[in-house]
Amino acid sequence: MATVDRWLLPDGIEEVLPPEAARIETARRRVLDLFHRWGYELVITPHVEFLESLLTGSGQDLDLRTFKVTDPLSGRQMGFRADITPQVARVDAHTLRRTGPSRLCYAGSVLHAKPQALATSRSPIQLGAELYGDASAASDLEIISLMVETLELADVPTCTWISPRRYLSRAGQGGRARR
Repeated sequence: MATVDRWLLPDGIEEVLPPEAARIETARRRVLDLFHRWGYELVITPHVEFLESLLTGSGQDLDLRTFKVTDPLSGRQMGFRADITPQVARVDAHTLRRTGPSRLCYAGSVLHAKPQALATSRSPIQLGAELYGDASAASDLEIISLMVETLELADVPTCTWISPRRYLSRAGQGGRARR
């Protein structure tokens, strides 16, 4: 085998090189700082867990996206996280066990056994914010408002048919957005 062949990466797995790596890290940091300003606490979950813990309460879709390996120490099946959200829900419910609202955020790479679409990464970076323990309309409005601010911060173009700010200000008054 030629030396160059040994350095090939699997399909859908890529290296991020300068200056793109710096751009991604700056954006990640800006989003996490925004979450912090809104009162969300950062959690870091493990890249790999035993399957029964990693997939508890999740659907078949997550099971199919999970890259599985056998732990050489215990012989048990493990999975590399394909989605951080269920891990954060587990941390909230079983580790933190807080009463009242819990605001948690996260950022990290995930690994998909198969790409979600053609020509997409199997190792994307996932960022998120979760608000647990409050099922009120105010908490829904909070998380939607945070999402809009996050999209604006990331310079994601808004839909041309509706302004998110206008919709949210009208929704907060019990109104409906008009096109």
